[in-house]
Amino acid sequence: MTAARNLIAVEPTSRPEMHLAMASAVEEGGGTIVPISEASGLMFADPMAADSFPDLIAQATNVEWVQLPYAGVETFVQHLDASYTWTCGKGVYAPPVAEWIMTALLAAFRDIPTFARAKSWPAQAGRNLLGARLAILGGGGITESFLSLIKPWDCDTTVVRRQAAHVVGATRTVTTDQLDDVLGRVDAVIIALALTSQTRGIIDARRLQAMRNDAWLLNVGRGGHVVTDDLVNALRNNDIAGAVLDVTDPEPLPDGHPLWTLDNCLITPHVGNTPAMGLPLIADRVRENVARWIANEPLVGPVDVGLGY
Repeated sequence: MTAARNLIAVEPTSRPEMHLAMASAVEEGGGTIVPISEASGLMFADPMAADSFPDLIAQATNVEWVQLPYAGVETFVQHLDASYTWTCGKGVYAPPVAEWIMTALLAAFRDIPTFARAKSWPAQAGRNLLGARLAILGGGGITESFLSLIKPWDCDTTVVRRQAAHVVGATRTVTTDQLDDVLGRVDAVIIALALTSQTRGIIDARRLQAMRNDAWLLNVGRGGHVVTDDLVNALRNNDIAGAVLDVTDPEPLPDGHPLWTLDNCLITPHVGNTPAMGLPLIADRVRENVARWIANEPLVGPVDVGLGY
């Protein structure tokens, strides 16, 4: 017999604050927390515990919906099953990540990586972000949020995405097959994509060569979007101006890795969204989706099982 839609399980996690936030959000959304064997919905609270999912879901008799905690679901791809309805944190973390992009752009254009490493008064350098030409790979919530932030700078913005549908706030939107034409015309390339088999390694040696030698690469998507060895070579040879990376491949980036030694590379430790920033945001999403699930309304942040994001 199918469980009542208000019966929701919250998966145990090593982060008590995450479990508490998810549980509170379920109850505030009108749900009743029950063991997974009795639940119609499952809040999977620990993004680092994807390997535990098969054993957990094996205990479920009536679960129909699974809510994942993060926007990127690449660690769950092998578990995605069309017999369940899947949702994730897609769009939840867009505002803080968009802030990181703004920070990274200003740091890059004002040559902060060089100044931050200087041990004596350096030569003046830098340029305005005002009126810059930018390419953003990906047309999701992060890009939409970033475009609203960058608007006062009057930049020329090209969004490159799988679909041709225009992204509000962009100067233009083109499809991924036009990426090569875009790369040589912009001052910065910003990666804000979901990681899939189609987007893995999308920035490789050939595409780095296609960029201008005064252009910057920013990655706030996933480290796997960039071929790391190719990026190291491009930075060493000054084929591009530099890179600002919030994500790397591998991640965490090991001590002694060549990227740490390059003056034209600035690395932040995946802080586009931190747990402290994101916890209230995912709690809001859970609260809303639980209420929608109980009311049998469309859920926010659906995952396309076929596309893997």
